[in-house]
Amino acid sequence: MTDHPEILLPDDAGITRAAELLARGDLVAMPTETVYGLAGDARNPQAVARIFAAKGRPAHNPLIVHLARMEEAEDLVDLPAAARTLAAHFWPGPLTLVAPLRPDHRLAPAVTAGLPTVALRLPAHPLARQLLEAFGGPLAAPSANPSGRISPTTADHVIAGLGGRIAAVLDGGACHVGLESTIIGFDGEQAVMLREGGLSRDAIEAALGTQLHARDAAKITAPGQLASHYAPRARLRLNVRAPTPEELWIGFGPDCSGAALQLSESGDLAEAAARLFAALHEADLRADQIAIAPVPDSGIGAAINDRLRRAAAPRTPESEA
Repeated sequence: MTDHPEILLPDDAGITRAAELLARGDLVAMPTETVYGLAGDARNPQAVARIFAAKGRPAHNPLIVHLARMEEAEDLVDLPAAARTLAAHFWPGPLTLVAPLRPDHRLAPAVTAGLPTVALRLPAHPLARQLLEAFGGPLAAPSANPSGRISPTTADHVIAGLGGRIAAVLDGGACHVGLESTIIGFDGEQAVMLREGGLSRDAIEAALGTQLHARDAAKITAPGQLASHYAPRARLRLNVRAPTPEELWIGFGPDCSGAALQLSESGDLAEAAARLFAALHEADLRADQIAIAPVPDSGIGAAINDRLRRAAAPRTPESEA
């Protein structure tokens, strides 16, 4: 591994080079519509081990597997009817489905962290889809950042966090959703919200025609469920309307004219989601204490607040890994 990853352009040559690196077991950061993912061959135990090592990720935290086609998902898992409904509505897109593994799945054991299920997604980003087609197989791809830290929404964020621990970054510019995918699991045919994300609860419930169940908070059954996660190095205080002089204030809405950074001056939640991690990255470079204005908990605001609560949670040795 070099001291600095290759920066691959978003063209045929860049995609071909990325696929070559993945085929030999190296790691490549790729853009998705949500955040940049740290991709490795999901069937190669050495490549998957490199993902955990590069991120410093706890071994009990499973990975999301990215696929190009629905048929590939059906080769890996037994999809409940509710999962098929959601896939028909939202794939490709910012939705991850957790379903029982088929006996002949051939994924590396560490991908699932010993669970009988696996998390699958068909990303919508054109570069991610082209890379998956060129590679010709499943890619395990958690967010391309050190475990527990702020997720990356640009190639520069990836390089700053992982540097020479990976082979290359396929630079696709800024991610337009900006929050990780929503994760849905299944208790029989009942859909369960495992992680809020870039697809709102309301949209999912409308597609299903029923309400989602809440997950068992004591169990890790999918990626992104650690209590402390997505965290800056600086300390973060939430729901702040009047910051202290020591705090860098991140605003939301027109009443935050004095904020150093803004998620959305107009109060647009989709804009705030797209800017959230970039704002946290910038604030973390500029200050030791960060305050953030209240964000409504409706729609995608629920996912924004989920990330902020985890970013502000007390740090543990595991979350600092």
